[in-house]
Amino acid sequence: MMIISLAPRRLFMAAISLAAAFAPFCSAQAEMSAWAEAEGGRMRLVALAPDAGGKIRAALQIEPKPGWITYWREPGNSGIPPQLTIAAGSGVTLDSIAYPVPKHFFNGAIEDIAYDAPVTLPLSLTASGKVPVAVDVTAFIGICRDICIPFQANLSVTLGPAIQSHPEEEAILAAADAALPKPPSDDFKVTAHAIAPDRKTLSLTLTLPGGGSAAPDIIVTGPSGYAFTKQIGGKRDGATFKTDIAIGKLPKDDDPSGKRWSVLVIDGGKAMETTLAFD
Repeated sequence: MMIISLAPRRLFMAAISLAAAFAPFCSAQAEMSAWAEAEGGRMRLVALAPDAGGKIRAALQIEPKPGWITYWREPGNSGIPPQLTIAAGSGVTLDSIAYPVPKHFFNGAIEDIAYDAPVTLPLSLTASGKVPVAVDVTAFIGICRDICIPFQANLSVTLGPAIQSHPEEEAILAAADAALPKPPSDDFKVTAHAIAPDRKTLSLTLTLPGGGSAAPDIIVTGPSGYAFTKQIGGKRDGATFKTDIAIGKLPKDDDPSGKRWSVLVIDGGKAMETTLAFD
């Protein structure tokens, strides 16, 4: 079990590192903000003009430096997940953040779910006003190597009417969408799931693609801040894989009944994400 916390993963995350990581307001009258830079990497905002309904396709590009990582939405033992805040009163709202397939990293007792290469997080925004639209975002992420440095920056773009194409921005957003895990399909899905009466294990039966023999990587996310990855007694029989996931201790008085958890399954070069309903 991994109990996720927004606290730093290293007790010696020094105040001097925090101060160095905060970047100035980065603005651009275009579809890409300027890069905000920190010791372990950089990030910027990319967006396209709103459509007729005010919907804006956008993304946060994060580029860790070699040897550094940045985190998935449930980061591991105690990493920092990405957090985005839209300026109040801007008329723009953040509808959702999507996450490309992450990697699993182990360093002794520390387990991270993260990215060790450039990653682009697709964003769905809605603008309530007319163009031009000013999108002002405060982005807060963690980037880690030997220490974990919080990296915050204000990123801004001004979007005019959609009267011309922007091939560079469109290519960035298309590549980000292609890196997302796929929804369930006939050859890659959860066919059964059940949580034990004592709530200490979650049994899963999966249909997996391909004919591999290795166990897939499974990341179950339950209550906010909790991710579970430890498999017990996994067995692969052709396309069928059965395993139990150790749940351990849930938050006090938390009852999964009537709730939905998420599961990400990575099998070879393919990844699938879906929800688990506990009715």
